[in-house]
Amino acid sequence: MEIDLRREMGALDHIWSRCAGSDRASATMRESWRHDLERFRVETGLERVRFHGIFNDDLGVWPGGMNGKDPNFQNVDEVYDGVLARGVQPFVELSFMPKKLASGNTKLNFTYNANITPPASPQAWGDFIGVFVRHLIDRYGLSTVRQWYFEVWNEPNLSWFFSGTQADYFAMYKAAARAIKAVDPKLRVGGPSTAAAQWMPEFLGFCAQENLPVDFVSTHIYAGDDQKELFGEANKIPHKDVIPAAMAKVRSQIDATRYKGAELWLSEWSSDSPAMIAHVISNCLPYCHAMSQWCISNVFEEINFPNFILKEGDGGWGMIAQRGIPRPAFNTYKLLHRLGQRRLATTGPALASKTRNGAAALIWNLAEVKQPSGIPGMSNERIVTGERKKIKVKLKGAAPGKSVRVSYVDQERGSPLPKWRELGSPQYPRKDQIDQIRRAAELAPPETRRLDKEGVLTLDLPPEGVALVEMSE
Repeated sequence: MEIDLRREMGALDHIWSRCAGSDRASATMRESWRHDLERFRVETGLERVRFHGIFNDDLGVWPGGMNGKDPNFQNVDEVYDGVLARGVQPFVELSFMPKKLASGNTKLNFTYNANITPPASPQAWGDFIGVFVRHLIDRYGLSTVRQWYFEVWNEPNLSWFFSGTQADYFAMYKAAARAIKAVDPKLRVGGPSTAAAQWMPEFLGFCAQENLPVDFVSTHIYAGDDQKELFGEANKIPHKDVIPAAMAKVRSQIDATRYKGAELWLSEWSSDSPAMIAHVISNCLPYCHAMSQWCISNVFEEINFPNFILKEGDGGWGMIAQRGIPRPAFNTYKLLHRLGQRRLATTGPALASKTRNGAAALIWNLAEVKQPSGIPGMSNERIVTGERKKIKVKLKGAAPGKSVRVSYVDQERGSPLPKWRELGSPQYPRKDQIDQIRRAAELAPPETRRLDKEGVLTLDLPPEGVALVEMSE
């Protein structure tokens, strides 16, 4: 592998720091979640957070006021106040249906009884969205809200997130988009926020036909999604390449329409493997404006109430475990944050950059890892196909013997599992055990290494491992 310190390849857009996902809106009012969010912002440069259910009835949006006719935004304000107070913007997902506007009350899903029915009246839904957006502007100011993104719904192509038809979603998008633009034409609205990168030609065709705004296109993809649905052939490509291939497809679909060049937001994806995170992000750079990994924290109760903090196998999607314990995915984002803004030429699995004081390169040993299911804790094993590698990195332009700093993240380093296992793998760790696990899971200080006489650094990386190499000028 070579990294050419003298050859810049243009800007390195930090698409990975623009957003991250989370559990429902009401969970953001918890002290533990807010602590995780603040840590994410400080240590990874996170700009926005996306979550479901800002209109859920557990926030009391309807009925509101003394007469029960007006929406009640007290808890909505507390949600957004808490996010903004920690230096992060909300990525506003317009979901789910308030019972006052719903076409039915039998489709209540998840632990928080999300109403997933279409609106009884798209016009009434649009009117409500207009009231909601005007309230945000009155509270936070127009210049602030213009920086936000308004995404209509979540995964309307899945029956457990939306009970209506595609046509119902399109009508709902039309009403919301026009209502938002009627408040201020510079506000940003987009969709369709579909699972498995579906509905793109249909959605964009409808929007073009109706002359609707699409300031950004959003969709979701997971490595384990049905490849026959995605690509027309089952098991066509390995898990590690599913997400970039899907984003390339969506980018081409957008650019074949009048919305060519619109921002593409991968507003939900995930991986618990450090090298796979690096690989996916690197290969999505040509296509995506932003990537929002699911999810920040294991303060997460969408499907069940997990009875573990840590476990073997599928430990949930959260990059920070409950009780503020960092996991390898979070520490991978910490390393990504230390990359600079100008990309350097590389060969092999690496993402390299110039920094203010020199250069930094993230290098990985990619393995094929079966990714967790959508149900936290469902599996007790991780299936990893890969081998330990000694990777020789030639740093072109660096003097022989040059000192460099190397930081590592894998399933042993920058991970809570070794200490947790050492303590007997407790289901309910005591406070003193939690403190020990948390300390052991922190990213270790970099080790100092020297290049050999040929300007080569040899890295010994386990499967899934990543290493950040930093050097000063």
